[in-house]
Amino acid sequence: MYKELLDRLSREGILAEREYLYLIRHRDEARGYAAKLARKTCEDFYGKRVFIRGLIEFTNYCRNNCYYCGIRAGNAKCERYRLTPDEIVACADSGYELGFRTFVMQGGEDPYYTDEVLCGVIRRIKTNHPDCAVTLSVGERSFESYKLLREAGADRYLLRHETANKAHYEKLHPESMSFDNRQRCIADLKKLGYQVGVGFMVGSPGQTEEDLAHEMIYLKSVSPDMVGIGPFIPHRDTPFKDEAAGSAELTTFLLSLIRLTLPDVLLPATTALGTVDPQGREKGILAGANVLMPNLSPAGVRGKYLLYDNKICTGDEAAACIECLKRRIKTTGCEIVSGRGDRAGKEIQ
Repeated sequence: MYKELLDRLSREGILAEREYLYLIRHRDEARGYAAKLARKTCEDFYGKRVFIRGLIEFTNYCRNNCYYCGIRAGNAKCERYRLTPDEIVACADSGYELGFRTFVMQGGEDPYYTDEVLCGVIRRIKTNHPDCAVTLSVGERSFESYKLLREAGADRYLLRHETANKAHYEKLHPESMSFDNRQRCIADLKKLGYQVGVGFMVGSPGQTEEDLAHEMIYLKSVSPDMVGIGPFIPHRDTPFKDEAAGSAELTTFLLSLIRLTLPDVLLPATTALGTVDPQGREKGILAGANVLMPNLSPAGVRGKYLLYDNKICTGDEAAACIECLKRRIKTTGCEIVSGRGDRAGKEIQ
C-alpha cells in the first residue's frame, strides 16, 4: 500500500492526514521508495544542484526561555557574545570570496539589535554584494519591524513554527510565548513578500506520530519557500536535558515526504542531522534535500552558539568546511553550486 500512497503523493502533492500517518508508521519499508521519488522530484526542479547558505550566528543572547534551547535566557552557564555590525559585514565579505551568495543572519531574540542596527547591517551587505540574498532568522518581531527590515533589503526570513499542534507548542515553551503569535509572525512575513522558511524539530518531547502527520497538512496549507527540520537534540543545561534525541532515520523519511508534498521547496539537510549521524547530511540530500548551511561565524564564537549538545563543525574554518562539504556531497552524485538558490520560479527581483 505504501507504494500506491507515495505514487499518489508524487502526482498530487497531498494525502489525507491518516494516509501520512500510515506512511510514517510504515516508514521502515517505505523509506527507500520515498527517497527515490523525492530525489527525482527534487532534480525535476533543481537538477543535481545543492545550494549553500553562509550562516552568521551573530548573537547568543535571547530574551526567551524555550525549554529545549541551550541559549535560553535562563541558562546562566551560557557564555554570551555579540558580533559588532563591522564583524557581521566582514563575515559576509569573506563568505562572498568563498562563493556564498546567500547570507543567513541568525541569532537569539536579542533586544540589542534594534531595527536601526539590523537595517544598517543589511544595507551594508546589500551595497557590498548586490547580487546576494540576505536571510534573517531573529525570531518574533512586530509587523512594523519586519516591514522595515524588508525595506532595508532583507529577502528571506526563517522562523521555525516548531510544531503545528498548539498544545504541543505549549509543552515546549513557557507561558510568555504564544503559538498564535508565532503564526501571526509567519503570516506577516508572507504578507510582506519575504521568501519564508518554517520548520520543526523531529522527536521533540511530547511529539507523536499523529503530530508529524499533521505537520504535512500544515506545511501544505502554509506553502513556505523553505522548510528546515532536524532531530531534537537535548542540551545539558535545559529542562529537557534527559530527554531522548530524535532519530536521523525518521528525519530523512520526513524530508522525503516534505519534498513530495512541496515539490519545489528549498529543503536543507541540517547541521543537527549531521550531528546525530556522521553521514546525516549526505543521507538528507539523497532523501530529497537541496540546501546546506555552512558556518561563516568567527571561529572564536562558534562553540558558544550551542542550541544543543555536540554540535558539529564548531571549530572548522569556513574555507576548510566548504571544501570538505563539496567532497562529501559529490559522493551523493550532487554538486554544491554558487548562486542565491531561490525557490524555483520565485527568483528575487
